[in-house]
Amino acid sequence: MITYASRSNTAELDAQEPGAEIHIGPVPRISVQAFCEGSETAASAQAAAADRRMVKAHLKVQMGGIVAALEAYRASPTPNVIVIESCEGGNQLLGGLDQLAEICDAGTRVIVIGRINDILLYRELIRRGVSDYVIAPINPLDLVRSISSLFSAPDAKPVGRTVAVVGAKGGVGASTVAHNVAWAIARDLKLDSVVADLDLPFGTAGLDFNQDPPQGIADAVLSPERVDAAFIDRLLSKCTDHLSLLAAPATLERVYDLSEEAFDPIFDMLRASIPCIVLDVPHMWTGWAKRTLVGADEILIVCAPDLANLRNAKNLIDFLRSARPNDRPPSYCLNQVGVPKRPELKPSDFTKALDVEPAAVIPFDPQVFGTAANNGQMIAELSASHKTAEMFRALAQLATGRIEAKRSRASLLAPLLGRLKLRQG
Repeated sequence: MITYASRSNTAELDAQEPGAEIHIGPVPRISVQAFCEGSETAASAQAAAADRRMVKAHLKVQMGGIVAALEAYRASPTPNVIVIESCEGGNQLLGGLDQLAEICDAGTRVIVIGRINDILLYRELIRRGVSDYVIAPINPLDLVRSISSLFSAPDAKPVGRTVAVVGAKGGVGASTVAHNVAWAIARDLKLDSVVADLDLPFGTAGLDFNQDPPQGIADAVLSPERVDAAFIDRLLSKCTDHLSLLAAPATLERVYDLSEEAFDPIFDMLRASIPCIVLDVPHMWTGWAKRTLVGADEILIVCAPDLANLRNAKNLIDFLRSARPNDRPPSYCLNQVGVPKRPELKPSDFTKALDVEPAAVIPFDPQVFGTAANNGQMIAELSASHKTAEMFRALAQLATGRIEAKRSRASLLAPLLGRLKLRQG
């Protein structure tokens, strides 16, 4: 039979923090088959299959609508999710779904894409066990959001947001920026957060937060079979009421040749229970580093004001824009700006080349940054009124979607508000 087990997008909307943008969680390892009637919907479904949130799922797109679905499953098992596009309404659509229900395996969930905006039709579809009804035309994120919502419990917290911070070049202070941004997220936005130091041999998060935990992220990476909520909780080192640390060992006793999916179990477990995870990504280009950046919800690239950083930042932004077409482009900030007697590129040079302004321009201040580092403190701890502390607060708002939500809240919510009215009608 067709199982109704969806968590509506309106429920997801209600669960969001005030001022935060709508967040779509990753889809688990499931099989999805879509049967489309129009080429436009098929193109959107193909684009959805390539979305980073669908990396673990397998989505196959076919033409033919409900007729093709009935033919395909008469002698074959059904997948976890079936997506049906239908231009018909009323008895024709309902009759086809009744036939589909007779051959569906237990637990299969059905999403219907239709063109009739009718509350009576919607209620009848839900009564018959359809998990979601989406009004065409759809974009890729509409489909990803609908599939994602099926696998979230109604009373579950929103899946945690991952913020990846990476340097365009080594030595540009990306870790310092990551740690201070995480501190601001936890302290100023009151979001429970974790800093995950992914630089296993040379990570500095333990030093920056004045922590020396006996265990850390390497224990989870090297023992993936042990990763569960209790194990991860034991590895976390508490920094403040809202901030914890998953520290790197920072030792050279072994070589960390990690697989592309090495961090996946850790990220999945963190996202299940913690609203914000700040990933301190080292400057390297490996399979797992690439996967981490592509899979992150938000990306902040830290640059020093020179030509090599500009080139690397452009390469990163161009690649990530291509790999994440349904996401907001990466943000970047300039750090260590104004070193005496050092020739530097101007922020306007970066803006012109990257076609976007820096999210922050952080001045070179060796006294403040050096003192904070030596004391194991954040800038805001050392001097809450320092102008750089305010920059980190602004970056924290950007990383968690607070700024963008205020600017474009109407455009973000318009599609869901229309469906909310439909469901409340």
